[in-house]
Amino acid sequence: MKSAQWAMSAYNAITPSVLLTVLPFGFLFYSSGSLTASAFVTVIILSLGLLEPLIAAMNYTDNIARVGTVMGQINEVLASSEINRTNKKTDINGNSIEFRNVTFSYDNEKEALKNISLTIPEGKVTALVGHSGSGKSTVAKLIAGFWDVTDGELLIGSSNVRDIPLEVQAERIAYVEQNNFLFDETVMENIRKGRSGATDEEVTAAAKAAGCDEFIRGLDKGYQTVVGSAGGHLSGGERQRIAIARAMLKDAPIVILDEATAYIDPENEAVIQNAIAKLVQGKTVIVIAHRLSTITDADNIIVMNDGTVAAHGTHKKLLDSSQLYRSMWQAHTGTKGGAVS
Repeated sequence: MKSAQWAMSAYNAITPSVLLTVLPFGFLFYSSGSLTASAFVTVIILSLGLLEPLIAAMNYTDNIARVGTVMGQINEVLASSEINRTNKKTDINGNSIEFRNVTFSYDNEKEALKNISLTIPEGKVTALVGHSGSGKSTVAKLIAGFWDVTDGELLIGSSNVRDIPLEVQAERIAYVEQNNFLFDETVMENIRKGRSGATDEEVTAAAKAAGCDEFIRGLDKGYQTVVGSAGGHLSGGERQRIAIARAMLKDAPIVILDEATAYIDPENEAVIQNAIAKLVQGKTVIVIAHRLSTITDADNIIVMNDGTVAAHGTHKKLLDSSQLYRSMWQAHTGTKGGAVS
């Protein structure tokens, strides 16, 4: 924008000034007899009326570029392969999760997961850690049903996900990520997305449990405040807390937390941690975290590295046995020379 502003300013200022050239050159042609008076007047009138539509037409090139971008995104979605699932009603027996020799790549790109096998036991807290691009979020998205595995098997309970309808899989999973989407509706309706048909009292109870009732009541219209497109009228932390309230209202047996406290300010983090503790109580929980101090009490920690499972175990066990985890912990705590605890 900065590189083009002088040229565009000159263009918009000089181009409409057509009489600067039409009048002197027209008078020159009229004086020489090559242009009649009536033709000269006609040229003046046309020049005044012709440039504005041309400038407007030129300005439409920006809109055409936007349309091209939007159509490209739409075509990308339409060209994507559909998830192939059964329509038969299926009961899922249990809430454990198992990956058996799973390989996955996004749209035939580099493999994001490479022949991984891991088990997430029912009713336990399992943390996924690793550097950016190691495959943590890919594991979570496969569990949530956003994609299908390329090779291998993914089981929920004792059922292969390919034999589970997407609707059934979605009902069993509450997914809270760092970039949650809110609809351009009221706060009340956004929380109610977790479970359609929930009463206002149930929505309010979920908001209180998530620690966001106070700030909601402080909004202009309380629970009836419209949050704006993608929740734009709220801060990132407020959107995140509403997303947690939505997940609590859903009360699904499997909970995925993908950096769920990423946008929470320090003053409210304790409130959110307490809310999350209530949300995950007695459920199968998958936590993705960059701040390792938040998952030291997890029942099992899976260390991902370049699309593979590098190690797994408790925090204490990994500090003793995994150089990768130990280096991550030292980087997180700022310790050097192996001083870990």
